[in-house]
Amino acid sequence: MLVDSPPEQRADTAAAPPNRRAIRTVGLLGAVVVLVALLVVSIAIGAKPLSVDQVWHGLFDDTGTFSDVVVGERLARTLLGLLAGVALGLSGAVLQALTRNPLADPGLLGINMGASAAVVTAVSFFGVTSLTGYVWFAFLGAAAVGVLVYVLGGTRSATPVRLALAGTAISAALYGYLQAVMIMDNAALGKMRFWTVGSLVSADMSTIRQVLPFIAVGSVLALALARPLNAMAMGDDTARALGANLNRTRALSMAAATLLCGAATAACGPIVFVGLMVPHVVRSFTGPDLRRILPFSAVLSPVLLLGADVVGRLVARPAEVQVGIVTAIIGGPVFIYLVRRRKVTQL
Repeated sequence: MLVDSPPEQRADTAAAPPNRRAIRTVGLLGAVVVLVALLVVSIAIGAKPLSVDQVWHGLFDDTGTFSDVVVGERLARTLLGLLAGVALGLSGAVLQALTRNPLADPGLLGINMGASAAVVTAVSFFGVTSLTGYVWFAFLGAAAVGVLVYVLGGTRSATPVRLALAGTAISAALYGYLQAVMIMDNAALGKMRFWTVGSLVSADMSTIRQVLPFIAVGSVLALALARPLNAMAMGDDTARALGANLNRTRALSMAAATLLCGAATAACGPIVFVGLMVPHVVRSFTGPDLRRILPFSAVLSPVLLLGADVVGRLVARPAEVQVGIVTAIIGGPVFIYLVRRRKVTQL
């Protein structure tokens, strides 16, 4: 059940100077402009650089010289980066609110590891070799782990600590399984090595069509949970007094995170730091209100992901560095700097 904002947050909103709200609105619009620019840059940069005019004709002129390059190769990669970024940002923000842990990310509850274990199982035992085959196994693995974490966390008596502990235990067990299978099966090791890095290289429109419904439903659900998660951040007793249904909110939050992270991981592999770093950075200038954190995270996460993908294409031309490696290289030092500069923002 969705509830009104807690009194403290309503008072804070009422007391907030109009210019501060205007600044946040302008900031969000500015982030959208940056994202649109990165979408164009992502399509333009490749083995053969294209101008903005060539990108335009490639997108809207079916008979143009650049149509095959833009639509056939680069558009799917860019769209997948956009969708995966939105999914990772929203899932990270929801999980940080659900666990009341600003350092939480999709890996904390084992969702990434569930997807990885399912993919290695598909490769090693079922002979799956195509990306479209990976997608469904990875999503089912992520969903199974999400349900298992919620059950082990106590369902109706689930708490942030129980969910985190259950996710950590399942992650450890699945990591051992994944490593054992990959060591015993050289073919699985070779095929998994590329997927587990995290990449947009193999993107195609078929993959996008498969994951789009899950990301769309998960995004709508995550945004709708902003108010009840705000209430839960004040403590269970206060949330109940405000009319929040704690069990329903936790279950729906787990469902949203599983849909989002499972779909993104299935399509791209486990990409680290995006779901962890972006919501944490956003919280530092928006405050703890999920109604502001979620939209900013949904815009800035694909900015980070697409930016990292573009950097990966530039630094090793004509080859490229996979986006999962670039996000780790960029995200690690930046996150350490943020943590050292100020105490981790409390939810």
